[in-house]
Amino acid sequence: MICGQLESDHRLSKYSLRDEKVKKTILKATGISKSFSHVPILKNVDFELDSAETHILMGENGAGKSTLMKIITGVYQQDKGNIYLDDGKGNLEEIAFSNPKMALEKGISMVFQEFNLMENMTIAENMFMGYEPVKKGLIDWNKMNQDALKWMEMVEIDAPPTELVENLSTAQKQCVEIAKCLSHNAKIIILDEPTSSLSEREVRTLFKLIAKLKKEGISIIYISHRMEEIFEIGDRVTVFRDGEKIDTLNIKDTTEQKLIQLMIGREFKENYSEYKIDENREIVLEAENVITSKYKDPISFKAYKGEITGIFGLVGAGRTELARVLFGIDRSPCGTIKKDGKVLNLKSAKDAINNKIGMVPEDRKQLGLVLKHNVQDNLTVVKLKDLPWLLKSDREEAQITDHYINALSIATRGGQQIVGRLSGGNQQKVVISKWLSLDLDVLILDEPTRGVDVKAKAEIYDIMRKLADQGVSIIMISSDLPEILRVSHRVIVMHDGKITLDGQTKDYDQEKIMHAAIS
Repeated sequence: MICGQLESDHRLSKYSLRDEKVKKTILKATGISKSFSHVPILKNVDFELDSAETHILMGENGAGKSTLMKIITGVYQQDKGNIYLDDGKGNLEEIAFSNPKMALEKGISMVFQEFNLMENMTIAENMFMGYEPVKKGLIDWNKMNQDALKWMEMVEIDAPPTELVENLSTAQKQCVEIAKCLSHNAKIIILDEPTSSLSEREVRTLFKLIAKLKKEGISIIYISHRMEEIFEIGDRVTVFRDGEKIDTLNIKDTTEQKLIQLMIGREFKENYSEYKIDENREIVLEAENVITSKYKDPISFKAYKGEITGIFGLVGAGRTELARVLFGIDRSPCGTIKKDGKVLNLKSAKDAINNKIGMVPEDRKQLGLVLKHNVQDNLTVVKLKDLPWLLKSDREEAQITDHYINALSIATRGGQQIVGRLSGGNQQKVVISKWLSLDLDVLILDEPTRGVDVKAKAEIYDIMRKLADQGVSIIMISSDLPEILRVSHRVIVMHDGKITLDGQTKDYDQEKIMHAAIS
């Protein structure tokens, strides 16, 4: 989502409807603690939810947000602490759920990032699975479809109740999950990173739905790390760090800077340096009149030693296509690519690697990692793959792995941990480490912070800054405009396969950059 810089005196948005005068606590957790294999995940956590509010939960991956929600919904049981729920008469009664069905019957539902839907079943069948209306001992299909339609209309699903779920868009599937919650008379709906796979238009639709639900008296617990969303729809925000609740704040009384500071435990530096471009700086990588696979207009640009070049553009601008040419995945039918003044003949990614060019892909799970393998295998695969097997040593691989685990503060039990079990931010640091081991001159990063929490973002920015200070040329492709402005020394904007702006980042604001991105 592209969003302007947030001002320090945030106002409640049109989606934030909580009335301070009539607020009422409907859910309360006190002293919640939880450990797995003697490792503490939650430490004496308190939490309160008011009626008809959107309460945001923030914190780095692994901070304890989702664990607390799973305890509240009966997926896990706490080791210590108590949970209280409004009994419908204005009183808080203690509850203890041993399974999610018990929570559901009390009006608490959770929509996970990974939808809990049967793709080969209809919308109505998914909504009432296990609760099908029965007539004379048989499922009353007509009633089930009619009941489903009522809730579908509320969440504005434009499809018949008999439509198979596999035919729905991601946004529609999410609405089915919410409609399923409503069909069970949910008073509290928990949404876990609900916009991670939605388009901008779909996000707008979701926000309108949340506002609609709040008007109906439904409370929303909203887990997110996206700042622009928090200030747009939130009423209050609770920040977690290392399994502890750090603070709960009214959205209207806080700032982006304050929240980041609470999450990472230190002051966050907004801009990394007052970098001044040296006109005589060394050109490391140069493209002259290259053509990408999708567009036919020639592209020319330069990347410089010790400089972070941010490439911005909207979806379909041609940024990733350019990166694929620079890394040898795709070949340009004309033009040249030079490194240190020498023309390269890039026929494959291997050719790029041999010329000290690396690339962190946008889709780390599909293209950057082998999720079923351990950290060590993933981190050393590029550095050691070309060595004769007799020269390879477990000791050497372990040493390389330990070095980068420590250097990049990768939160893992060690090199033998399966990489698919790490958080998104730590997976991304493994991908970056893989390329750092090669002593690169150029590193291309395609959406390096997508899907990672604020702390991981700050750490990745630090890594990029340090690499640039060491003379590495960084090319960062990002759809996050504040990120471009915050991190890059120079900005390039693309639109329809063309470069529409190229200059020092400090000379441009968001309005100018967005104008270049759409014209």
